[in-house]
Amino acid sequence: MKYPQIVFLSFLFLLPISMNSQYTDVINSNRPGQSVSAYAVGKNVLQAEIGSTMQKDEHVKLFTESDFLGIDIALRYGLFFESLEIYYEGSYVKEDIFYTQQDLDLTRKDFTRNRLGLKYLLYDPFKNPESNKPNLYSWKANHGFKLKSLIPAISIYAGANFVLGENPYYSGDPIVSPRVMLTTQSRLSSRFVLISNIAYDRIGTDFPEMSYIVSVSHALGNPKWSVFLEHQGIKSDRYADAIVRTGVAYLFNKNFQADINIATNFKNTPSKQFGTVGFSYRLDMHRDALMPIEDQNDGENGSISSSSMKKSKKKKKKNKNNDETDF
Repeated sequence: MKYPQIVFLSFLFLLPISMNSQYTDVINSNRPGQSVSAYAVGKNVLQAEIGSTMQKDEHVKLFTESDFLGIDIALRYGLFFESLEIYYEGSYVKEDIFYTQQDLDLTRKDFTRNRLGLKYLLYDPFKNPESNKPNLYSWKANHGFKLKSLIPAISIYAGANFVLGENPYYSGDPIVSPRVMLTTQSRLSSRFVLISNIAYDRIGTDFPEMSYIVSVSHALGNPKWSVFLEHQGIKSDRYADAIVRTGVAYLFNKNFQADINIATNFKNTPSKQFGTVGFSYRLDMHRDALMPIEDQNDGENGSISSSSMKKSKKKKKKNKNNDETDF
């Protein structure tokens, strides 16, 4: 079975599963790595994730050395409901190429990523608070590993790449080419999070691309600090690679995070070493929706449920009847 059929059938299987995401009081950023979280930013939340990258390549067969300076930007906005976001990603680079066996150098610059898509959360294992209540009698039970922690949140992404003008990195590609992705996210413990992405990119072009990312992040003793380790694999007739990244992030406040990471690959055609610094910032315009009283659980939205109101009315009526009888 070909890759497009596998992806399509997987999406058909997962589409009937529909749950809502959880808006978080603290920023939910995809930085400092390249992996994409399963969760959306939340309805009416606008978030920017920006980084600057310096990269050094050396190709032993082409006898070239390349210096890159790039800007990465991602813009995310929560649409209509909690589990849906629109997501733009762009990477613009300036590359200086030096031919080591010739007196020749050249410069090229353009987008290496320029895409827009929608991400939708299909399933959230933490939506039901009743099944995720803390154990009041055991610190170990609350902070240790549980088998149910392996059950991931699942989201799907569908979007498109855009090639504008004569882009030297995607020569011959159409202006628009589809991209799909499956994302999972598991909270292994209160401090460890595992994210995986499987993407099928540039569908219908002469050089379609399959890729995956597996990322583990860990909150340190001071919860404002976190570290991550990430592995990315890319397979295409145009370019194939395996890349490892690691880095740290620091949370300045609930809406602002800064980060730094370094990365390398494991081949010399070309070898790659690069580092990135960046930040994430959100404009939080999220508002919790008020539910009708008859649809609320006890205490939700500061109100009582209809069943509690009925019990209260019955009690008042009973007391009134008793008072009339006594009189």
